[in-house]
Amino acid sequence: MTINDYGVRLKVSVLSIAPILSGLGRSKRRDVRELPDEECAERSGAGDNDAFAELVRRYQNRVYRYIKRMVGSGEEARDLTQETFLRVYKALPKWNEQALFRAWLFRIASNAAIDELRRRHDHRHQSLTGLDEPVSEQPTVEHTHYTAERCLFLEKALTRISEIYRQPLLLRELEGMTYSEIGKLLDLTEGTVKSRIARARAQLCELFKNCGYG
Repeated sequence: MTINDYGVRLKVSVLSIAPILSGLGRSKRRDVRELPDEECAERSGAGDNDAFAELVRRYQNRVYRYIKRMVGSGEEARDLTQETFLRVYKALPKWNEQALFRAWLFRIASNAAIDELRRRHDHRHQSLTGLDEPVSEQPTVEHTHYTAERCLFLEKALTRISEIYRQPLLLRELEGMTYSEIGKLLDLTEGTVKSRIARARAQLCELFKNCGYG
């Protein structure tokens, strides 16, 4: 399986993470591909490997993209994406059929990302080295180059925002979740979610401004 991020195809062996997942591929069963997430999850929990493969197909890119922006490393994000789907596979037999699958999945992905950040002893003390380099006063040759430059800066800037602000921002901006959905996922009130997202956006704007991208 592959994950496509910014047009770069990256090898991700999600389905080789454990022998129990070997042999799973992108499901070609039409009935499975047309099922809602929750029914696929229910079938997966009952042992339908095609249903699980379909859930992986639908969400592997999105989970990888979210985790990558949480931890700031593509290599670690690949490992954590694999770990997330292994956790999902093991937990599906006990999945609550009344729960929204996407929210449940991203709770597991979020926990995997937060666990990784906590394992980094110095992640709270990272400096802004590499972010405070002034932007050249010379105009960029191509607008696309400037846009790519901003995207790369955004990737770095996101890692400088506390995870408690970064997490709801990514769920809102990448996944399009409502404030209510994010609140339920993170066990926060809607007001707190809105406040943290506003704080994250303000911090990003300040970083961009300080580094000449205002």
